[in-house]
Amino acid sequence: MREEYQALVAEIRRHMKKYYDEDEPEISDYEYDRLMLRLKEIERAHPEWVSADSPTRIVGASARVTPAAQEEEADTERKKKRTAGVTVTHDVPMLSIEDVFTREEVADWVHEVLTKHPDAVFCVEEKIDGLSMSLRYEKGKLVMAETRGDGFTGEDVTVNARVVSGVPLSLKKAYDSLEVRGEVYMTHEDFERTNALQEARGKKIFANPRNCAAGTLRILDSAVTGERGLSFFVHNVQRASDDTLMRSHAQALTLLAGEEGFRIAPHIVCNTADEVLHAIDTIGARRGELPYDIDGAVVKIDRVSYRADFPAGSKYSAGHIAYKYPPEEKEARITGIELTVGMTGRINPTAVFTPIRLCGTTVSRATLHNQDFIDRLGIGIGKTVLVYKSGEIIPKIRGTVTDGNVRTEEEGIAEIAAHASRMEAYRKEHGIFRIPSACPVCGGAVQNEKDGVDLYCSNPDCPAKLVRRIIHFVSRDAMDIKGFGAEYVTALIKEGYIRNIADIYTLYRYRDELVEKGLIGKDKNTDKLLKMIEASAQNEPWRLLCGLAIANVGRTSARTLMRHFRSIDALSTASVQELTQVEDIGEITAGAIAAYFRDAAHREMLDALRAAGVRMETAGAEGQGGVPTEGVYVPGEGTSGAPSDPLSGRTYVVTGDLRHFKNREELVDLIEAHGGKVAGSVSKKTTALINNDAASTSGKNKKAKELGIPVITEEEFLSAAHFLRIGEDS
Repeated sequence: MREEYQALVAEIRRHMKKYYDEDEPEISDYEYDRLMLRLKEIERAHPEWVSADSPTRIVGASARVTPAAQEEEADTERKKKRTAGVTVTHDVPMLSIEDVFTREEVADWVHEVLTKHPDAVFCVEEKIDGLSMSLRYEKGKLVMAETRGDGFTGEDVTVNARVVSGVPLSLKKAYDSLEVRGEVYMTHEDFERTNALQEARGKKIFANPRNCAAGTLRILDSAVTGERGLSFFVHNVQRASDDTLMRSHAQALTLLAGEEGFRIAPHIVCNTADEVLHAIDTIGARRGELPYDIDGAVVKIDRVSYRADFPAGSKYSAGHIAYKYPPEEKEARITGIELTVGMTGRINPTAVFTPIRLCGTTVSRATLHNQDFIDRLGIGIGKTVLVYKSGEIIPKIRGTVTDGNVRTEEEGIAEIAAHASRMEAYRKEHGIFRIPSACPVCGGAVQNEKDGVDLYCSNPDCPAKLVRRIIHFVSRDAMDIKGFGAEYVTALIKEGYIRNIADIYTLYRYRDELVEKGLIGKDKNTDKLLKMIEASAQNEPWRLLCGLAIANVGRTSARTLMRHFRSIDALSTASVQELTQVEDIGEITAGAIAAYFRDAAHREMLDALRAAGVRMETAGAEGQGGVPTEGVYVPGEGTSGAPSDPLSGRTYVVTGDLRHFKNREELVDLIEAHGGKVAGSVSKKTTALINNDAASTSGKNKKAKELGIPVITEEEFLSAAHFLRIGEDS
């Protein structure tokens, strides 16, 4: 049987090479499957024969192995306990590539390179939307596969890389050392197949191919990795003992593809800025036809020795730029328009259209904002619209398409103005959707706000309003009651346990009923949520204020108001004039606040919250849950305001990767909790730009330098050498 096994392994490898590498299969899929079934049968009977490069453990181009590799046993490796997150230090840093967004930026960069090196040549490549991975080979054998991680340390994914199509386990030429970097990705076909399997198995489906590829590469079961069909493109030689691979980028990729069978990133060699721009246009024109997603085009200096002359900061690879394409647009046909009701009663129209792929994901819905937007674009069921993704994330409708002509919002303004006196008739003539005059949830009258374009349900008891308000109240931005999901909110409202916000704090009275009905789970889960509710009663009052969902009062303005008034009671009696004296509170917001507290039902609800023990007064310096305030250092010199607000009057902009905070939001929380503001862009009012990569050539860094705004790192922001400890006198 051992001889049969070895012969079967050799035969299947030959067919894999014919199918995956040469696209010339000699046998049918059925015959191939029969061979594989026999191989698996033998391996189940004799697991000691199974090697790491068995055809049952690899796919596609991974079939290329040496006889020595065929004899290598995987028994020891298979018996090792695998753990997630095993880190490895990169021999060569795996840095990012600096993005550019205009043709002018591309041309300027090319001219800069040619000025210093007139003989420079450029490679323009597809920027494949996947997960970066490098492969290390020693003596021609794969010894390590690692993800990018933070650029200097990554995760060891060698076991899973062995089953990724396009990763050779051994090379024909036994290089002393070779490290290549590329992208792990999923084709559209493999992605759809994987999601279909996930759905059939009752598991969560993936949002896009990139996310699926990233999760699959790190999963602890290589059999699952192999099943999902990951692929790998090489796009750079990181280091090589053979100098011929470290001279010309294009020649190195061609050699690796021709001699070793690596799949390489498709590229175009260019000599001038015009040729580079033409190559970018060529790649852009075909991106919708590719079997995988790309999110830009990378321009590289071909001669490797020239790259160091064009550094781009500590985060980015020298001698590279990545051009990001404008938002991808596609046509779709509207099949329906759904109406939902927000927590303020606002009617939210959403277009449902034929599914299309944009920027790596399938989309079929986009907001229609309000009736004015619908009218200006002439939107109606059955019409064709042009859809794009704002910031490559949120799908939006740019216009309607009729006979190849696009009617945008700007063009629709004049059209609507010309028919303003007969809009109802105009809508009927042109098939434009009209938001009904009755609430889609409760049937209450729908009305316009004064001087506004949005439509609102006028019924104060509309169930949809209550659901949205409670969801907002328990959210992270407000009372932050963890585990209080939308499904629990909906169930408790439906069963009559919650009729307003204050009822949340009486749920403990019905603990046994809730457990019996299973509205929030059994004993353990119910008790856990009730404890979270009880603990939230002691939150800082700004969270309560934010949770009340007063128009224009978000977390930042809630903090500002509570620093000024110090209690909900003081705020509730403030006049509009007094409210407008608070920084950043205008007349509209002040009017909304005053109107809220004049309402008898709202006052009654606040009395109930007070009776339930919900905190209404600010006591001393604010602490922010989850934010490291103890021992943190912040600016103190020249500040104004209470000692608990050492950042009062200061505005920061945050950009780039962070080291001391889990995410950007944590740093923003810290700044705002101590009186500071965080803006999205640099201006003359900016106190400092927080960026750990001070050498970056990003737009924010350039703007800060132009305006003379300091660019500081996290360490400088937190350093005792520059700042005073929070809570200490300056």
